[in-house]
Amino acid sequence: MAEQLMPDPVVDLSDVRELARDMVVIPNPGVPLVPNIGVIGGRHSVLVVETGMGPRNAETVLAFAADYAKGRTLYLTTTHFHPEHAFGARTFAGEATYLINRDQAEDLRLKGPGYVEMFRGLGEPVARRLEGVELGQPDLVYDQAHDLDLGGRVVRLRATGRAHSKGDQVVEVPDAGVLFTGDLVEAGQFAIFPWFPPHDTDVSGTRWLAVMRRLADERPRVVVPGHGAVGDAQLLADVRDYLQLLRDETWARRDSAMSEETIVEEISALMIARHPEWAGREWIEKGVGCLCAEHDAGS
Repeated sequence: MAEQLMPDPVVDLSDVRELARDMVVIPNPGVPLVPNIGVIGGRHSVLVVETGMGPRNAETVLAFAADYAKGRTLYLTTTHFHPEHAFGARTFAGEATYLINRDQAEDLRLKGPGYVEMFRGLGEPVARRLEGVELGQPDLVYDQAHDLDLGGRVVRLRATGRAHSKGDQVVEVPDAGVLFTGDLVEAGQFAIFPWFPPHDTDVSGTRWLAVMRRLADERPRVVVPGHGAVGDAQLLADVRDYLQLLRDETWARRDSAMSEETIVEEISALMIARHPEWAGREWIEKGVGCLCAEHDAGS
C-alpha cells in the first residue's frame, strides 16, 4: 500500500462492544493494522488480549483496561508476535503479567526486531506508531496450553502450532462460548500469508488448514477475528473452506507442471470471483507461493 494511502493505525475506543458478562472487545474499525482487542474479566483479575501497534496505542489500551478492572489484577496475552498485536507489550510491564506460549516468545526474540524495521517501511503513520518501541518480554511462558483463572472464570490459552505464524495461540472463554483467534481468522478478508522467502517462511497453509478444521468443529458462539467484524462459527468455516480450496486448486495446477506465475493468475481470478467483497487480494499470491513450496516439499 502506498505511503500516502496508509491510514494511522490508531486504537479507537469510541465503539467498545460487550461480548458477554464482564467481557468487551475494542473493535477493529476497518483500519489496516488495527486488531480487535479483548478485555475479559473475572472476580479478581482481568485479561487483555492484544496491545495495538506500538507504545502509544498500548497506553490507550492499558488505561482502558485499568479503568475497566477497577483494582483487579491485570494480565496480558497476545495471539502472535506481529506488530499490531504484540508490539505494545512493553508498555504493560509492571502493570500486568504478560503470558504467551513458548514458540511465540521465540518469535518475538528472534524475528521481532526485523519486523519493527519492515513495518516502519510501510509508511509514516506506521513508523510514527512504532516510535520508541521496545519489544516486551513475557513474564510467564507455557508450552501447549495454559488455563488462567480470573476468579469464577477460567480462560484457556492454547498454542495451535505453526499456521499463520509459528507461535499462534487462540484464547477461549468457555463459560461464554467466545473464541479470540488472532490472524488465524479475518472477517471479510483473504487469509494473510506472511510468506516472505527467504526471510520468513514459517507460515504453513497445510497446518493452518488443519487448525481451522479443529476450531470449526468446536463451533463457538462468538468468534473474534484478528481483524474485521466479530461473528460466529461461520467465520471459522469460511476460512477453513477458503484454505482448502486454495490448497486443492494450487496443488492440482502444480501437479500439471504449471508455472507459479500462471497458477497465481488463475487462482487469483477464481478466488476474487468467489469472494468479490473480500479485501486483501494481494495475499492470494502469497498463499499460492506458500502452498507451492509445501507441495514441492511433499507436504
